[in-house]
Amino acid sequence: MAIAKAERLMNLALCLLGTRRPLSKRELRESIEAYVEAFGPGTGAAGGPEHTAQGSDDAFNRMFERDKDDLRELGLVIETVESLDGEIGYLARRDSNRLPPITLDAEEAAALGLAAKVWQQARLAGAASGALQKLRAAGLPEDVDPYEAHSALEPRIPVHEAAFEPLMLACRDRRPVIFEYRKATAARPEPRHVEPWALECWRGHWYLAGFDRDRGAERVFRLSRITGKVRSRAGRFTSPVPDVVTVRETVASWAGETADRSALIRLRSGAGYPLRAKATAVRELGDGWDELEIPYGHGLDAWLVEFGPDVVVEEPAELRADVVDRLRAVAKG
Repeated sequence: MAIAKAERLMNLALCLLGTRRPLSKRELRESIEAYVEAFGPGTGAAGGPEHTAQGSDDAFNRMFERDKDDLRELGLVIETVESLDGEIGYLARRDSNRLPPITLDAEEAAALGLAAKVWQQARLAGAASGALQKLRAAGLPEDVDPYEAHSALEPRIPVHEAAFEPLMLACRDRRPVIFEYRKATAARPEPRHVEPWALECWRGHWYLAGFDRDRGAERVFRLSRITGKVRSRAGRFTSPVPDVVTVRETVASWAGETADRSALIRLRSGAGYPLRAKATAVRELGDGWDELEIPYGHGLDAWLVEFGPDVVVEEPAELRADVVDRLRAVAKG
């Protein structure tokens, strides 16, 4: 089915690019073999009941509109032109769909090469290599080696989660997904229906930001907590996709990078040095305990749990309750 659709879209694009005048729906229907095979030559053809022909016309119109929208999403500029007699036609002018020549200097080519090296050990290694080959064919300077080492340090973005690739494709294609997700406070995973927006890497962990249909709000999911396969779902997004800056801010907030309040905790002496580094105030309590005031943002409860019995939350009460819930979930396995 995917191959058939790709071939149909390609033939439609070639028709629109190859014509010197706007083509009507009827002409496109008669010119593209996939449309003829599926719906026949169109209204006016002999040999079928009128209601059958009308149903065929409606089905063709729906498919044609979807195909036209898909081509526009892929970047093809399709013009809609109305003739003197009121008939609507379509064409894609070559001058409107011609890419400008690609010119890269040595510094720009080096930056692209570095970006490709970042992904060499990740799931996008093949795509990054293919992109550089296309740039070479489009005019990348021959005396520039994009893979040449420019530093003793070679950055890497490790991607070990099996959910990364299907989620990346779902974000690109704007396709809803369903997957099993285990919250840190839950003993077992539960299904989540999500409209994926973007993937972001924070502190070495990958996160998916998207719209959770079950909860009717934006949510962030850590990929390492996704269990089983990520499955695609038919249909379009029901919620608008924010710009990339907003998505990054959302991930930062849910990953515990944004703090708008303060929390008061007791920390065992000689323990929890990362907490001490973030503390805005420290007071010795005696008996082997210190009191710390630390910034409080989303994700702090998960971080505090990592220190086990060395940390006791004093306030706020909601943070204390969240930490207790997480510890109980860990105890249940």
